[in-house]
Amino acid sequence: MRVGIIGCGLIGSKRAEALDGAKLVATSDVVPEKAQALARKFDHAVAYADWHELIEKDDIDAVIVATTNDSLAGITLAAIEHGKHVLVEKPAARNASELRPVVDAAARNHVQVRVGFNHRYHPAVLKARQLIEDGNVGPLMFIRGRYGHGGRVGYEKEWRADPIKAGGGELLDQGVHLIDLARLFLGNFPEVTGFSHTYFWDMPVEDNGFMLLKTAEEQTAFLHVSCTEWKNLFSFEIYGHHAKLHIEGLGGSYGLERLAYYQMSPQMGPPDTTIWEYPQPDHSWRLEFQEFMDDVSLDRVPAANLNDALAALEVVERIYELSK
Repeated sequence: MRVGIIGCGLIGSKRAEALDGAKLVATSDVVPEKAQALARKFDHAVAYADWHELIEKDDIDAVIVATTNDSLAGITLAAIEHGKHVLVEKPAARNASELRPVVDAAARNHVQVRVGFNHRYHPAVLKARQLIEDGNVGPLMFIRGRYGHGGRVGYEKEWRADPIKAGGGELLDQGVHLIDLARLFLGNFPEVTGFSHTYFWDMPVEDNGFMLLKTAEEQTAFLHVSCTEWKNLFSFEIYGHHAKLHIEGLGGSYGLERLAYYQMSPQMGPPDTTIWEYPQPDHSWRLEFQEFMDDVSLDRVPAANLNDALAALEVVERIYELSK
């Protein structure tokens, strides 16, 4: 697979490092020096000042879109219309109405579009799915998830604090990851309640979001995302009839990634506990891209696709409506 990357910042660079089995042939960024610096790391990669030139190239099979949120949908749509497969970073658009034409275009042009929900490929999440699929947790009841990062000087001046570039605040940043994971385990949420608010940062987007999501069977996800956590945190608890799973940490500043499995005995009381720890580097980006290559070669709709991104955006928009 021959790949072009549009958006050569931190995430675009991570994507470039995870291209096992593929070849980076082109880069583009609004800051040309970033595109040039990334291209220099790979043999025969060419940097383009204009992303339109990149997507028009015949020697590119797939495009990775890793820009700010305001450009995600437009670039993805243009790449699709040029017959390219696409891996677009979450949230894939600033809002649902911006994403719907992209969904339609992907279907018309028969290309595969994957959305970068890389948290699905963290080892603790993969192990939790295996335990559930093997029947070790029992019917699922509810999920409690928390995801937050600490502040940094000048955070309120970054692009994520700009409603034009970002489309929203913490719900569109870390919130869509939690929504996607909750949907992965419980399914769709026809009932959405919640609240978003700006408590600390002097910015026009929210720094905290609270969600209460229910499936048609009243399985519930209670989720909180925050950029006033002060210490980076990831905690995702899955409750079944027979056991509880608790995923903590994502590595790095979020702490050691681990999965705790609390299995209830018929007599109840203290559960039998098994803990798996994952001290290795984050391979989720690599696993996600390998599956994307399989999607393309097998002409298979990606597991994390535009409809998943659309569902997450619709949850976020509903909470914004309720918070007005």
